[in-house]
Amino acid sequence: MRVAFLLLLTASLTRFLAHHWHTPRTPWVITLGLALAAAHLLLPTRRPGPRPGRRPRPAELAGLLAVLASWAVLVLLAPSFAWCAVPLIYTVLRALPTAAAIPVVGAMTALVVASELRLADGFDPTLPLLPPTVAGLATAVFLTMERQAGRQRALIDDLIGTRRELAATGRREGALAERERLAMEIHDTLAQGLSSQQMLLQAADRTWERDRDTARGHVRTATAITARNLAEARRFVHDLAPAELADGGTLDAALHALAERESTESGRPVRCHIDGVPAPVPAAAQAALLRIAQGALANVREHAGARTAALTLSYLGDQAVLDVADDGCGFVPGSPPGPDGGRGHGLPAMRARLRQLGGTLTVESAPGEGTVVSASIPLSTPGEHR
Repeated sequence: MRVAFLLLLTASLTRFLAHHWHTPRTPWVITLGLALAAAHLLLPTRRPGPRPGRRPRPAELAGLLAVLASWAVLVLLAPSFAWCAVPLIYTVLRALPTAAAIPVVGAMTALVVASELRLADGFDPTLPLLPPTVAGLATAVFLTMERQAGRQRALIDDLIGTRRELAATGRREGALAERERLAMEIHDTLAQGLSSQQMLLQAADRTWERDRDTARGHVRTATAITARNLAEARRFVHDLAPAELADGGTLDAALHALAERESTESGRPVRCHIDGVPAPVPAAAQAALLRIAQGALANVREHAGARTAALTLSYLGDQAVLDVADDGCGFVPGSPPGPDGGRGHGLPAMRARLRQLGGTLTVESAPGEGTVVSASIPLSTPGEHR
């Protein structure tokens, strides 16, 4: 609008000078034209924000009055300067509230009509109609654009508010997911180790007086578990990865080591078998399967009363399946946990861990017939990119 106004002002001044170069009004018209251009350029830019209720600042109002006064005098001296009315209408509508701008636009339109009638040789019925039509159209276009801009501002505000709410929700969900993950890690590492230590120390206390060698063996085993739990705790603080898989350890080797260690500590033979051609397993899937094996063997040790147990890792093309089987007392899958809290968190934690990686957990058991816990996980999982 500034460029359009300056172009029209220049055209009006050029036209006046071409036809009225030697008139006494010429110096006044040139001076007022330059003053009008300077005043328009010095007008403050429009402030951002909603329009309703907005009042012009004193500097803005003073500049607008100077522009309108200069333009009105110019139109009276040279009616051709009425061409500048349309950009000035937008200037007035931008600067003033709508209730104050409409009367000002009406007065400008009346001045344009009067100046055009002065230029006409005779009465032209289009002269009283054309300027009001143009002014009305310009005002309607401006107000329509203002309403659209207001709606856009409201939509943008709603969008920003929605994004903030979604970000807050995402943070809360992330915190809950992290809390669940930490709970599973603690259950599968430190809690199981502490449970084993408690059982061994209680056994040592019961046999200390009559069989000190056996009691010392229990204490040594508890000490070894403590050392391993300490390594797990340090790894837990560092990056939550299983200590057995650190420094390039493989899942196959970690399962063999787990079976050997469980056989030594519990006195119950635990076999480990790898079936199929080993394939690359994502790091998150390796950690999940190892934690599930640890949790399942902890359940065997604490609840099953089994004589033997077996770990079987099968590579089935696009997935890996870990089976943990025992010949213990078994139970009814889906039954509520007992009063001691057994099976209260272990199996749900396994399912949650697999669900994050797109896997599934199956439990087959019956009273007196042992238990098989089967964890299936894709070899290319969403968790790989987490």
